[in-house]
Amino acid sequence: MRLKDKVAVITGAANGIGLTAAEVFGKQGAKVAMADFNAEQGTKHAQELRAKGYDVTFFQVNVADRSSVDEMVTKVREVYGKIDILINNAGITRDAMLSKLTVDDFQAVVAVNLTGVFHCTQAVLPSMIEIGKGKIINTSSVSGVYGNVGQTNYAATKAGVVGLTKTWAKELGRKGINVNAVAPGFIETGMTAKVPEKILDQMKQMVPLLRLGKPEDIANAYLFLASDESNYINGTVLHVDGGIMM
Repeated sequence: MRLKDKVAVITGAANGIGLTAAEVFGKQGAKVAMADFNAEQGTKHAQELRAKGYDVTFFQVNVADRSSVDEMVTKVREVYGKIDILINNAGITRDAMLSKLTVDDFQAVVAVNLTGVFHCTQAVLPSMIEIGKGKIINTSSVSGVYGNVGQTNYAATKAGVVGLTKTWAKELGRKGINVNAVAPGFIETGMTAKVPEKILDQMKQMVPLLRLGKPEDIANAYLFLASDESNYINGTVLHVDGGIMM
């Protein structure tokens, strides 16, 4: 097992990519702290994964609220004793063209997608420094690298995540902590399920592989960067996008 006895905190784990990552990590022997704002879905899915034999526990958290993050991290350490891996997967969208984007929607996305990454990483840092090693994986996006129409707020936060990743990789590498990011392309999630079929077909035609990505594609990238196989990878942004932006 590639993550045997490792303790992993995965934010945004109540559904989508985060939920898939929780199962993938559980299969690989990790003790998984599923962190999410949605307590109903998080509790339900944690019970389902435990029924499959995986060591998972749900912790409610609002990543935009530092006191909530600190409380979550304290509880994780009470249950599991340490934190080896942090997957900053939680994210939201509030898409609109610049002329129609409200200040509230801009700030809401920044609070979760960027400030939330800062909160969670700073909160788990003492645990990683204590054991002298750790893996931090942040979720960026191709939108954050290349921009995207109607996503001023989202693209800005995902570009910011790249900046955080590279800065922390330089700061924390000497402490035995690897910091990397994953930049997903178009992935089949609950959000894309609401997109009209005609638009989905157009999206697929933009990808050289002629398909959208699956949550497993991103979860497996998280797994690689969280495992010992990536011990000499630091400050990298791994694109998992089917080649859409070549």
